[in-house]
Amino acid sequence: MSVSVAILSDMGDVIPPSLRGLASDQAGVVTRRQAIDAGMSSGAIAARIKFGRWRRVHFGVYATFTGPMSRDAQLWAAVLAAGPGAQLSHETAAQINRLTDREAPFIHVTIPADRRITPPEGVIIHLSSNLTFGWRFARGVPPYTFAEETVVDLVHAATDLNDVIAYVTGGFAKKRVSESRLREVATARKKLRWRADLNEIIVAGAGGAHSVIEFRYDHDVEQAHGLPPAAKQVKFTKPDGSRGYRDRYYEKYKLIVELDGKQYHPPEHRGLDQDRDNDAAATVGSTLRYGWADVTSRRCGSARQVHAALSKRGYPGPFVPCSPTCAAFAVAADRQARTTT
Repeated sequence: MSVSVAILSDMGDVIPPSLRGLASDQAGVVTRRQAIDAGMSSGAIAARIKFGRWRRVHFGVYATFTGPMSRDAQLWAAVLAAGPGAQLSHETAAQINRLTDREAPFIHVTIPADRRITPPEGVIIHLSSNLTFGWRFARGVPPYTFAEETVVDLVHAATDLNDVIAYVTGGFAKKRVSESRLREVATARKKLRWRADLNEIIVAGAGGAHSVIEFRYDHDVEQAHGLPPAAKQVKFTKPDGSRGYRDRYYEKYKLIVELDGKQYHPPEHRGLDQDRDNDAAATVGSTLRYGWADVTSRRCGSARQVHAALSKRGYPGPFVPCSPTCAAFAVAADRQARTTT
């Protein structure tokens, strides 16, 4: 994350070497305390600001260069403004840990729970008693929470269970978290929202549920209706020789289930889906394809359809209703009525 920053100076206005090194490591951003500790006076700092050599970013935090602030400079300024023990966290740390590609509109910073500060502009401050200290980050990289800590922070802040599922399964899908470390971090938290749901979600994520829709299929369609467990993330070779993954594959019955998390696919994507389904039908078996509504509001109907497809291929198991109002229950009742008339 380090960047090369040109720091202004002239023969009569030289930045102390120690401060120059700090500025280089911190994307050109320094604090007033750092400048004074390096030997600068309050007057020298004020003069640099007055004549435009430096500019104030946050209270007591200065950019030692002209021109726009890079993202790295913004992150360093937020951490430095938050003070001792501060670490980038939540959505900001998620981007650094490559848990997401999206850049959050605000910079999230967590500070020790025994401190209080006024949030700098554009910065959201969180308090925590669970910050990990002692790790030496690479030069040029501001302190941030690691992947497992970041996932647990996001889980605790989430207000919707589907977001919790997305954070956990996404971490496993991107191979950024480990099951043991995620459990360790979650267990260490005295207060953790969604704790009762988290264990099942971690098990599912580690077992191959790599998105919310996959978790919902496994939990609400397959398990809830007594369907046999499908193999997850099954590797296959595409017609062009490249490798791909089938979301769910009932190998014994030659039935594939593909799960489309996006509610809209451009026409070219739909063509690729069709090609994949046709290739599967011509080689290893038939494909059922489900979207978000199919595994949520229409989950019982989808379960009934999967069971019917499996039964036609030799699956002997019963169709188990998930509740008295389940579509499977209605089908079972209808079949019973037909056999008794």
